[in-house]
Order: sequence, then C-alpha cells, then structure tokens
Amino acid sequence: MLRELDYFYLNQPEPNKSCLLALRSIILDQDEHVTETKKYGMPCFCYKKKMFAYLWTDKKTEEPYILFVEGKLLDHPDLEQGSRAKMKILKVNPTKNIPLSKVEMLLNNALDLYRSGKLKV
Repeated sequence: MLRELDYFYLNQPEPNKSCLLALRSIILDQDEHVTETKKYGMPCFCYKKKMFAYLWTDKKTEEPYILFVEGKLLDHPDLEQGSRAKMKILKVNPTKNIPLSKVEMLLNNALDLYRSGKLKV
C-alpha cells in the first residue's frame, strides 16, 4: 500500500522522479536512525526525530536538490546558501549520474553534527 509521501515521488516527471527516488534511497541508507516523513509538503529526513535534510525541486529550473537544515555549519563549494539564514542546498542534475561520493560525504557531515553532539538530538 502506498503512503501519502510515496505520491510525491510518483507524481514527479522523469528524469526527476528517478533522481529523487535514488536520492531518497541514498539518504535513508546513511544511518539506521534516519527516517522519512513529510513536512511542508516535501520529503523530510530526520535523524532520531530531528530534521536534517529535505528533498525538493527548484521552482525555476525544476532540478532536484537536497536541502541541509543546518547547512550554515557545512562548508563545501557546491553548497548554495542564497538568501537562506541557516540552510544550504546541493543541486543535483537529474540527467547526469548522481555524484555519489559527494552526496554521501555531505550527508555524513550533516549527520555527524548530530552524532557528535554539536547539535542536540
């Protein structure tokens, strides 16, 4: 039986659907304590019930991205802050291979903020 959240992915046009489903799997595989829920109409990923990342698509380009809730604490040249106070995003081109090592490194850096106790869980 499909959950409401599954429809977010299934209603995306290709190639975004495949890209977002792959990103979902990558995020969930990073730690046994990562769970998925829906917040603000988009997939939200939590570490021990604390929000740490979202998946969404850019309104102008329609390309998928990963939003890191505590992005201000992450330093990587491919992360974009824009006008956000604390969040940063990593855009993912859905027509190219996902840069797996970069995505996993950034996800683990974000998770390490919680695992290390720097951020309260």
